[in-house]
Amino acid sequence: MLNVAGSAVSLGGERAHAIHVACARAAAAGGLDWLSPSKAFDVPFTGDPDAVRASLREIVRDDWLLDVNVVLAANRRKKLLIADMDSTIIGCECIDELADHMGLKPKVAAITERAMRGELDFPSALRERVALLKGLPLEALAQVYAERVRLNPGARELTATMHAHGARTILVSGGFTYFTQRVAEKAGFESQQGNRLADDGHALTGRVEEPILGREAKLEALEREAARTGCSPADALAVGDGANDLDMIGRAGLGVAYHAKPIVAAAAGASIAHGDLTGLLYIQGYREEEIGKN
Repeated sequence: MLNVAGSAVSLGGERAHAIHVACARAAAAGGLDWLSPSKAFDVPFTGDPDAVRASLREIVRDDWLLDVNVVLAANRRKKLLIADMDSTIIGCECIDELADHMGLKPKVAAITERAMRGELDFPSALRERVALLKGLPLEALAQVYAERVRLNPGARELTATMHAHGARTILVSGGFTYFTQRVAEKAGFESQQGNRLADDGHALTGRVEEPILGREAKLEALEREAARTGCSPADALAVGDGANDLDMIGRAGLGVAYHAKPIVAAAAGASIAHGDLTGLLYIQGYREEEIGKN
């Protein structure tokens, strides 16, 4: 199945026609099935997925701002959503925003960027960054949440729609429980996991409690929740943007890179580089009239 999603501006009739022709050139293709008028459509096809991808690369331009993915038609709607938090469900990296309160955002953000690109060991990089936050008053966490943490567009629609169709939703983050608890509630996730910042009752001590939730723990969460819900990892959708999401993305039946670092975009089976989180619903074949809100 070919799935294409964009904005009403980017996905006009001419572009949709060009994409359909390119798909039909490489495989036996059905007609356009619009999931959302001028925003998302499917093209069922029978043939070599790699040939379809190669044909599409010849005609789809970056400035079209379209997310074009080839996905399996079978078992398309997933029973479990495992989602990263920072820069996926929300639009910032919370640790970088905490560091801004100490005048250290450029230094900490540079480490965050390298860790998310897979250039640094995640647990070591996390310990290094948290150490720089020693002495930060606890009030700063509330201030960062109130002033800087915002759900990315489509977050509530994503969880509400999957809940309505019987799926379970889990937020798993290498960030901190202070934020995962609040973001999970606001976005409509059923449960959450994150790392715990140590404090002395007034300020951060510069330590993160062990064990650190990183790449392996996210994979373990996927497998544990799949078993708990009576399904398999093939029934899961995992989405994230950084290197510590790679294992869960690779294990899930549908692994999606969301506005991701190059290492993640290259490894994931599907990618959203232009659209919002409702793209995760279109990839699963949901139609506009099925998309709900919490």
